[in-house]
Amino acid sequence: MLTTLPHTLLAIALLLIVVSAIQPLARWLMLSSTVMLAVVGVLLGGGATLLLNLHEGPALTEAAGMLIHIPVNAEVFLFIFLPILVFHGALSIDVRRLARDWAPVLVMAVVAVVVTTAAIGFALAPISGVPLTACLMLGAIVATTDPSAVVGIFHEIGANSRLTRLVEGESLLNDAAAISIFTIFLAQLTGQHPAAPLEAALTFFLSFGGGLLVGFVLARLMLAVLPWLGGNRTAEVTLTLALPYVAYILCDEVFGFSGVVAAAAAGLTVSAVGPSTFRPQSWQFLQDIWAQLSFWSSSMVFILASMLVPRLMLGMEQRDLLLIGVTILAATAARAAVLFGVMPLLLVLRLSQRVPIPFKVTMLWGGLRGAITLALALSVTENGAVPSQVQQFVAIVATGYVLSTLLVNGTTLRFLVHFLKLDRLSPADQALRNQVVAIGLGEVRDKLRDTAADYGFAAPPTAHVVEMYDRRVKVETAANTFDTAISDRERVILGLITFASQERSVLLELFQEQGLSRRVMESLLWSAESMIDGARAEGRLGYIQAARRRLQPSARFHVAQWLHRQFRIDKPLMHCMAERFEMLLLSRLVATSMSRFMRRRMEPVLGERVTEVVRDIVGRREELLQDAMDTLRLQYPGYAEALETRLLRQLGIRLEAEEYATLQRESLVGEELHDELMRGLEAMRQQISRPLQFNIQSGLDKRIAEFPVFAGLQEALLHDLAMSVTSRFVVPGEWIYRRGHRARSVYFISRGEASLQQDGHEVLLTHGDVLGEAEVIHPARRAGRARATSFCHLLELGAADFRRLLAEAPELARRIERIAEQRAPAEAAPALPAAAPAPVLLGLDKLAAPREG
Repeated sequence: MLTTLPHTLLAIALLLIVVSAIQPLARWLMLSSTVMLAVVGVLLGGGATLLLNLHEGPALTEAAGMLIHIPVNAEVFLFIFLPILVFHGALSIDVRRLARDWAPVLVMAVVAVVVTTAAIGFALAPISGVPLTACLMLGAIVATTDPSAVVGIFHEIGANSRLTRLVEGESLLNDAAAISIFTIFLAQLTGQHPAAPLEAALTFFLSFGGGLLVGFVLARLMLAVLPWLGGNRTAEVTLTLALPYVAYILCDEVFGFSGVVAAAAAGLTVSAVGPSTFRPQSWQFLQDIWAQLSFWSSSMVFILASMLVPRLMLGMEQRDLLLIGVTILAATAARAAVLFGVMPLLLVLRLSQRVPIPFKVTMLWGGLRGAITLALALSVTENGAVPSQVQQFVAIVATGYVLSTLLVNGTTLRFLVHFLKLDRLSPADQALRNQVVAIGLGEVRDKLRDTAADYGFAAPPTAHVVEMYDRRVKVETAANTFDTAISDRERVILGLITFASQERSVLLELFQEQGLSRRVMESLLWSAESMIDGARAEGRLGYIQAARRRLQPSARFHVAQWLHRQFRIDKPLMHCMAERFEMLLLSRLVATSMSRFMRRRMEPVLGERVTEVVRDIVGRREELLQDAMDTLRLQYPGYAEALETRLLRQLGIRLEAEEYATLQRESLVGEELHDELMRGLEAMRQQISRPLQFNIQSGLDKRIAEFPVFAGLQEALLHDLAMSVTSRFVVPGEWIYRRGHRARSVYFISRGEASLQQDGHEVLLTHGDVLGEAEVIHPARRAGRARATSFCHLLELGAADFRRLLAEAPELARRIERIAEQRAPAEAAPALPAAAPAPVLLGLDKLAAPREG
C-alpha cells in the first residue's frame, strides 16, 4: 500500500517542498544548499527508519513508510537523473574558453581518476579483506567529483571564473571516466567479462571515443532538424530534452560506449553551436528551462541518495572507520600528486597556461563527492552477483567518504576561497570597476535630476537623493586608479575585446529578427568570439589575425570552387557565394554601425587616445571588408542590391514591431489589434526571409565584353567563351599558380590586382589583363609565379579551350602577342630583393601598416 503511485507522488511533492525551504536556510547559514540537502536527507532517512522500528502511531508510521519505500534504485539515478545533470553541465559551459584549458581539464578528468582509483585500491587491498578488484572498483566509485556543491559556492561568492571553469570541466568529464572504469572492474568482479589490463585500457578508450562520436553526431542531427520546427520554442526545448536520453541509452545499451560521455558531448555541441542555431529568445528560454530541470534533478538526487545513507551504513563497525580514513588519505594524496606533480608538466610542455597554486589548493580541497558516488555504491549493493562482503564494504566506505567530504570540505570551502582571496577582483579589474561605476553613477545622477524635474518632485528630497549620488561619485573617483593600474596596451586590448563583444551582441540582435541565415550566423559568431579570444591571448595581433581569418574563404568554399572548375557543378559554389556575400555585407554594416557605441561608451571609460587606437585598428579591418565587398558588388550588382533591399525591409519590420509595442504599452492599441498587426508582420517576415537565388553566371557575357582584348569578337565566340570560362575568387596573398606547375589554364582578371613574378622581376596586372597565357600558347611548365595582391575575381579558361579560341580568332592571337610585347619592357624593372618577405595572407600588411594622413 505504501508504494502505490499516489503515495509516491505525495512523497516526492513533500520532498520538493523541503528542497524549496532549504534554499533560504542554506543562504542564511552561509552553507552550500547541496550540503544542506545531504544533511536533511540523512536526517529524513534516519528518522523514518527509526519511526518504522518504534511503531509510534499509524499516521507517523505511514508517513515514514512513504519516505522509506519510495521506489528509487541505482537505475533511477543513472538513467533518469544523470543524463539531465550531465547534459546541463555541458550546456552551461563556455566551450571556447574551456578549450583553452583542455589539457588541465583532461588531466583532472582522466589522469586524476586513474591515479585516484589505483591509489585507493592498492592502499585498501592489504587491510580490507576483499579482493584487489573490489578495492579498485571502490576507488573508481569515489574518484568521481560532484560539481554542484563547489560551483554553487563559487557562484555565490564570485570566485575566479577560470577556477570555476576548471572545476566544471573536470566534473563534467570525470563522471564518464570513473563510470567507465567502474563498469570494467564490476564486470571482472562478477565474472561477466574478465579482461587483461591492456584489453581493459582499450575498452576504456573505445568507450570514451565512441561516446564522444555518438553524442556529437546526434547533437548535429538534432540541430539540423531545428529549422523544420518553424521556430516553435516548446518543440525545440522538447527535442533537446530527448537528446541526452537518446545519446545515453543508445551508447549504454546498444553500442556499448559510455552514455555519460555521449550526453556530455551532445551538451557541449549544443552549447557551442546553439547560439547561432536557436533564435536568441529560444536560446534564453532553453537555458532557463534546463536550469530549472537541472535544479530539480540535482536536488532530488542529493536528497534521495542521502536518505539511503542509513541503509547503506547498516552493519558499520569500528574497523570501517580505519578503511574510511585510509580512503580519505589515499584520495587526497593522489589528487595532490596530480595537481602539484603532473599539472606543472603541462606548462613545461606548453600545453596549458600556468594554474596558480591557490587554484590547485582550492581544487584539492574542493573535490567533493556526492550523489553519483552514492548511486554507484547502491548499484553494487543491488547486484546479486557481487558477494555480500564486498557489497557491505563498498556501501560503508563509499558512503562514509561522501559524508566526510560534504561535512568537512563542503562546509569549509567558502572560508578557504576567502582566505586565498580568490573571490576578489584583480587590480586591473578593480580599477576598471571604479572607473565604470564613477562614470555610471554620474550619468544616473544627471538622469535622476532631470526625471525629478519632469515629475515635479519637491526640491528637498530631490536635492537629498542627488547629493547622495554626488558623494558616491566622489568616493569612486577618489578610489579610481584606472590611469595608473591599467597600461595603454591593456586598455587597447580591453577596447578590442569590448568592441568584438558588442559586435557579437549586435549580430545576435539581427539574428533575433531573422535577419541572418543560420550558417552565416554561425560563421560570424565564431569569428567574433575568435577575435575576443585572440585579443585576450595575444593583444592586437591576435585580434588582427582573427579578423583576417574572417575574410579568408573556408575549406567548403575552396571545395565548391574546385567542383565548379573541374566538373561544372555550380550549385555548391552558388550557396557559398551567397553566404560569403551576406557575411561580408553584414560584417561591414555591423562594424560601421558601432561608431556611436565607441563614442558614447568606450571613449568615456578607456579614454580618447586609446579609443582612437582601437578605432584605427577596426578601421583597417573595415577597409579590407570594403575591398572584398566591392569586388563582389562589381561582379554581381543585382544580387547586392537585392540583399541590401531585404536587409532594409527586415529592419523596417523590426522598427514597425517596436512601434506597435509602444502603442500597446501606451494603451492606444488593444491586445487583439496588436496581435493582428504582429501576425501581419510575421507573414511579411516569412515572405522576405526566403533565401535569395544567386546565379554565378549572371552578367558573365557583359563582363567578358568589357575586356579590351575581346573587343570586336563575334557574338558567337563571346557566347562560347562565356560558356567555357569558370569563376575563381582569390584573396590577397593567395597564389594563383607557382613556378614549375603545369599550365592548364589562362586567367583573365575581371576585378582586382595580381602580381606576376618571373626571372627576378615583378609585373603588376589589373582589371582587363591576361595572366598565364605564354605557357599555354607554347606548352611548358610555369616559368614564374602569380599571386593576388587584392581581392580578385578571375575568369579561368582551360588550355584546350584557349587554344581553340585562338585558332578561331586569329586577331585575338595577335592581340595576345602584342600584350606580351608591351609587357616585356615592364619586366626590366628592378629585381625584387631576394630576402623580401611576401605580403602576408589576407592583407596583414594593410592592417599592420600605419594609415596615411
